[in-house]
Amino acid sequence: MTFIVTEGCINCKLQDCIEVCPVDCFYEGENFLVIHPDECIDCGVCEPECPEDAIKADTEPGLEKWLEINTRLANIWPNITAQGEPPADAKDWSGRPGKEALLSERPGRGDG
Repeated sequence: MTFIVTEGCINCKLQDCIEVCPVDCFYEGENFLVIHPDECIDCGVCEPECPEDAIKADTEPGLEKWLEINTRLANIWPNITAQGEPPADAKDWSGRPGKEALLSERPGRGDG
């Protein structure tokens, strides 16, 4: 099992989860975060920190696509280990369904 980031994070990218991660397995895109499944130690401390409920165990049904997205993008995006500023319009995107089409594959700044 590993934890992955799902659609709820798109355009919110609140980053509350990052600093609690003991192994620094978060990677930053322009409007989304991912967890590197091969680096995640399955501790679960990030899951309750996400205000958008976007972090899920990959054992939940129907998350195969998000596991693939997290794996692929974690291999090309920069590592992020410290909480930064969320997007200025993050509250406008909070709780909105149907954000998958808005996922940008462009990398974020990272800090690693």
